[in-house]
Amino acid sequence: MRQAGARLRSAVKWLHHELGLSALIHAGRDTHLLLLTRFLRMLAYSGVTLILALHLRGLGNPEYRVGLFMTLTLLGDVLLSLLLTLVADGLLGRRRTLLAGSLLLAASGVVFAACDNFWVLLAAATLGVISPSGSEIGPFRAVEESVIAHLTAPRDRPAVFAWYVVTASLGSALGLVMCGAVLDALKGVWGDELEGSEEKRFRAVFWGYAGAGIIKAGLTLLLSERCELDDCHERKEEEEDGGVATIAPEREFLEEDAERGPLLRNNDDRDRTGNGDPTPDSNSTVLIKRKATSNKTLIARISPSSRLILFKLCLLFSIDSLSSGMVPYSWLNYYVSLTFSLPHGLLGALMAANMVATATMNLFSPALARRIGLIRAMVFTHLPAAVFLAMLGAARSSLAATAVLLMARASLNAMDQAPRSAFVAAVVKAEERTAVMGIVNVVRTLSQSGGPTITGVLAGEGRWWVTFVVAGSLKVVYDVGLLANFANTKLHESSSDGGGENEGEDHTQNSEERQPENLRQ
Repeated sequence: MRQAGARLRSAVKWLHHELGLSALIHAGRDTHLLLLTRFLRMLAYSGVTLILALHLRGLGNPEYRVGLFMTLTLLGDVLLSLLLTLVADGLLGRRRTLLAGSLLLAASGVVFAACDNFWVLLAAATLGVISPSGSEIGPFRAVEESVIAHLTAPRDRPAVFAWYVVTASLGSALGLVMCGAVLDALKGVWGDELEGSEEKRFRAVFWGYAGAGIIKAGLTLLLSERCELDDCHERKEEEEDGGVATIAPEREFLEEDAERGPLLRNNDDRDRTGNGDPTPDSNSTVLIKRKATSNKTLIARISPSSRLILFKLCLLFSIDSLSSGMVPYSWLNYYVSLTFSLPHGLLGALMAANMVATATMNLFSPALARRIGLIRAMVFTHLPAAVFLAMLGAARSSLAATAVLLMARASLNAMDQAPRSAFVAAVVKAEERTAVMGIVNVVRTLSQSGGPTITGVLAGEGRWWVTFVVAGSLKVVYDVGLLANFANTKLHESSSDGGGENEGEDHTQNSEERQPENLRQ
């Protein structure tokens, strides 16, 4: 019995570690709030993707025009994301940037609920926040990932980023189920015989979308100053001294924020006597570097060594994003609904099951990344998903086969997200993260924007199978290129012994070493 009890405790402890629960629990209040706001945001996004293409078609727009609408919406998001990313670490601040995005999200929902003119809706989607793909849009992800990386110790980032993906998947699943259920319930209340009754139900969903934006804005106001790049203590002391900044000891700063400290100081900054106190020179250097960074342009914030890495990442991510843009959830929902004539409730349940599969499998991506490395974890999960996507065209005559392929793809397709975020955060310097993530997200969105129009043209000609084959093939090219270029890249973050970790190293550990303190980047 004792042995059985010990084995059970060991199994629970192992599972607790492998799922990243320890890192999640100790992530801090601000990180938990960011996870909650992302859950709510993805809930709203997914609800809209269930009806967006159907809503636009119901307003009399042909399929090529629906695709053009999605493309222009994504292009507008590029400008919005770039603008807000530029000021997120400087003029506006991270929390105000997230607040502005939330209010734009709410405003877009109001316009879609109240108007039916194509150009007015296009303006609202372009200048506001509407997600044609059900995935991230707007400035949120770049800022949130930068804040999470800022507040989380390097060894815990893969686990926290995995939960960042999981909460998004769960939010998307709940949004699809809720939207489908609400549409079916309203159909029972309002009927389906009167002209415009379906559009009336769709408008109700957009009112809910606007409400989600308001709630998200309220949650954003609860974030603390720890989310900002500049130390709040430095600003406070500058005000108290009449505008002359004095440098607070970094130890005082670290006592209130133990997790943030390792990201801001290096062992070399400590006093050579070994007492652990930073020297005045090192503190002054930290403050000067922060102020200098905030005044630089986006590209100038990135070191020459990181620019080559950024160029390669942008090139590969653009290929992957173009493929993703061809098969956003709005088009997939439209394709399944059109091909198999599914009611909204059943369609929502089917897509929600995909999201649950995504969330479940994402829990294991940190453990996989620890064993085989971040890049290999990305490629070895994303590549099979690309093959399943390419096969969708061959299953168009069978709902069961289509459902199986969609489920298989969903189970693996997003397992690369947490390792990808951790890799981008670790391959560049801390002060470059927001700029790099912002540029990467802008490039990805810009590349993704061309996809919906391509699909709209092909869908108008009934060539859905071409869409799936081309999209899957592009993702295969991306995966091969990622493995060839970054399999042995040395990560910028230092390990506990001061040495950088090589992405090509063997990450396999024995059972005694698989403890939270030994998590590797």
